[in-house]
Amino acid sequence: MVELSGVLGVALVALGMVLTPGPNMIYLVSRSITQGRRAGVVSLGGVAVGFLVYLLATNLGLSVVFLAVPELYVAVKLAGAAYLAFLAWNALRPGGVSVFAPEELPHDSSRKLFTMGLMTNLLNPKIAIMYLSLIPQFISLEAGHVLLQGFLLGSVQIAVALTVNLGIVLAAGAIAAFLARRPSWLRVQRYLMGTALGLLAVSVATDTSAPARA
Repeated sequence: MVELSGVLGVALVALGMVLTPGPNMIYLVSRSITQGRRAGVVSLGGVAVGFLVYLLATNLGLSVVFLAVPELYVAVKLAGAAYLAFLAWNALRPGGVSVFAPEELPHDSSRKLFTMGLMTNLLNPKIAIMYLSLIPQFISLEAGHVLLQGFLLGSVQIAVALTVNLGIVLAAGAIAAFLARRPSWLRVQRYLMGTALGLLAVSVATDTSAPARA
């Protein structure tokens, strides 16, 4: 039903997106460093539920809403681009800090960690664009069972994203300690992250494509 090329295509898109620094990575890393791996894993649980919400909403007609009201789609994209630009500025501005730089944050309860992970993912413009515009491109109308294809391809994205993010959560402390002993590397990482976020913000803001119909 689902072609292998579609599965591989979604997996590559998902891998590229999850490896690009964004709100999810920043939140998961910050919590893992300041509150430990368990907090990072709990936060990742919220992120996972956010993926499922997008998967369900997209396959059950969210893209139709954006097709019917294109101005709403544009507003969502521009808001997401503005948020990414804000994150880029925080990384690149004089006195900015790296996502791997330890900082004092309040220790939150498991419920708050989960909720913040969920909301961070739901408000993540990268994920919205992926589900509304990218994944539907790999659905074959000729193969039939479009709804099932959408769920299967979305599951591939979720599996890739959670696997990579779990690795980031488990390694965040070690990476932070490594970079803390090398201030120049920490600075380079900050500039690279800020540049990537800035480029993504520009890409989101200037993208003129409409949401695809799932």
